[in-house]
Amino acid sequence: MRMKSIASGSSGNSIYVGSDSAHLLIDTGVSKKRIEEGLKELGLTGNDLSGILLTHEHSDHVQGLGVFLRKYQIPVYATQGTIDAVCRMKNLGVFDTSLLTPISNEERFTIGDIGVLAIKTSHDAADPVAYRFESGDVSTAVVTDLGEYNDYIIDSLKGLSGVFIEANHDVRMLETGPYPYELKQRILGRKGHLSNEASGRLLSVLLNDKMKHVFLSHLSHENNMPELAYEAVRLEIEMSDNEYHGDDFPIDIAYRDRPGMTVEV
Repeated sequence: MRMKSIASGSSGNSIYVGSDSAHLLIDTGVSKKRIEEGLKELGLTGNDLSGILLTHEHSDHVQGLGVFLRKYQIPVYATQGTIDAVCRMKNLGVFDTSLLTPISNEERFTIGDIGVLAIKTSHDAADPVAYRFESGDVSTAVVTDLGEYNDYIIDSLKGLSGVFIEANHDVRMLETGPYPYELKQRILGRKGHLSNEASGRLLSVLLNDKMKHVFLSHLSHENNMPELAYEAVRLEIEMSDNEYHGDDFPIDIAYRDRPGMTVEV
């Protein structure tokens, strides 16, 4: 499978995961133009997409959905709570809501030759999910907007070959930064976002001999820096009880303002 971040961050998110015969877009939180530019680097257009999967309804994950669907008639998969919330969003404009297909969290389904598992997450949205993708003996996942993780999350993500994992904020930058107190508490809470250190601890228990690539994702522009995220995650891996070291696996940043590299796992 191929993995590529088109955009990932607090200002907008869209990630591609695909095989030779199925091409999936996870979230449409940036403009149609930016999505098209990212797909072009893969040799694809919007017409080649097999489906769009929404993690949740926050604007940084869906703000480009209406415009994109007015040009491309592509099935959209999301939980019913997310679909209901999206349909109430006036800023998306009018689009063909018959393209919206409800799924259940913890549901397994198939798009082309890719098996999909919707994983229930803790975030302050209607019914948010992460996604795991499987094709043959390869599996990847997109795990962002994760207020906390537990044994269920860990069990759902075992044996991955690649992962987009949230490393949203540096705790010290957030605590001393300009955000209002209430927003800081939301981000730090169990329905908020994973810090760099929490991301590293989760990654430490997910590492396995099949892992080929890690993308640190959904970095905050105001409360994080790529070098801080990278070093904090590496340090957590080094301090963990597992057999792996921070340099054993390629770890890259999924940037908010430009597409990332295309990786095959």
